[in-house]
Amino acid sequence: MKYFKLLLVLLLLVNCQNSEDTSKKNTIEEKVKIVEVPMLNLEQANRLATLPIHCINTEYPNKLGQVLGGNEDLKSPQELHPAFYGCFDWHSAVHGHWSLVKLLKEFPELNNREDIIQKLLANISKENITQEVLYFKGKYNTSYERTYGWAWLLKLAEELHIWNHAEAKTLEENLQPLTDLIIERYLEFLPKLNYPIRVGEHPNTAFGLSFAYDYALVTENAQLQTLIETRAKEFYSDDQDCPLEWEPSGFDFLSPCLEEAALMKRILPKEEFLSWINDFLPELNNEDFDIDVGKVSDRTDGKLVHLDGVNFSRAWSLNYIAKDLPEFNHLENLANKHINYSLPSIVGDSYEGGHWLGSFAIYALNSVSN
Repeated sequence: MKYFKLLLVLLLLVNCQNSEDTSKKNTIEEKVKIVEVPMLNLEQANRLATLPIHCINTEYPNKLGQVLGGNEDLKSPQELHPAFYGCFDWHSAVHGHWSLVKLLKEFPELNNREDIIQKLLANISKENITQEVLYFKGKYNTSYERTYGWAWLLKLAEELHIWNHAEAKTLEENLQPLTDLIIERYLEFLPKLNYPIRVGEHPNTAFGLSFAYDYALVTENAQLQTLIETRAKEFYSDDQDCPLEWEPSGFDFLSPCLEEAALMKRILPKEEFLSWINDFLPELNNEDFDIDVGKVSDRTDGKLVHLDGVNFSRAWSLNYIAKDLPEFNHLENLANKHINYSLPSIVGDSYEGGHWLGSFAIYALNSVSN
């Protein structure tokens, strides 16, 4: 009888413990809902490919963003930028081409594959890139597309470099003069930049350094790599308590806090990064950490729709931070929540982000762990 009572007590204790564990698990799931993992499959790839296919050769409407030095600069977008004249502006045309290269590389069965390759070869020709280089060397164009467009040009060059395909090598060679010029611009500009630019739009320094750093690693460009490491540490090593609750601003498509964290994850050794992130964004250590998605009130407004971009860029930054760090696995669910909010809406005739957000979606989806 004594042993029976002891066994009964033990069973009750075990049941209580299991109930506590279940309750704790349910509480966590209530605080941070586990969401579906988004996937970039062939169907999704064909859907997203329609955006750059539609716009890379669409000249108007167009936002040139140029400084006029005289009447000779009053030319059509295609005359000024024969390679990258579509998709509303230069940088969107560049990452529209990156999108197609990325999708062709990842999905050999992509619809209209040969037609897309011919479009790429026609646009990124030696003659067209020569003209693009001449534009960048113009008297008033030293800072043209600094550093957002520069970063996407190097991301395009990186993708061509790692794509084992005959046409990719041709495209990489054709693009190389402009790639080399952009590298030169980085090497000239970064030593002169006394303070990082921390906005949530195009000039964000952390974003511009991250993509350039990826290119430097892939192509083993030690000079560019070392300069970015040095400048990033000088800019950001002492940063603490980034005000993530201030984000996003009304037109942001990048997260200043998370872009910086993703850059430092790239350049710091693991233990140094863990120490740094604990000072910079200590809330990320909390398994219950959550932030609301950027909410878009009007997807026909070209500026308000930037907030779909902030959702995608937050996602790729969160996933990069979590990469190979199990203690940050909970950030992947948060990244998925952000992708799932914006992904269903980015293809449509009335969508003002159609010329650029497909690239953001593709990059974010490629950051998801499968």
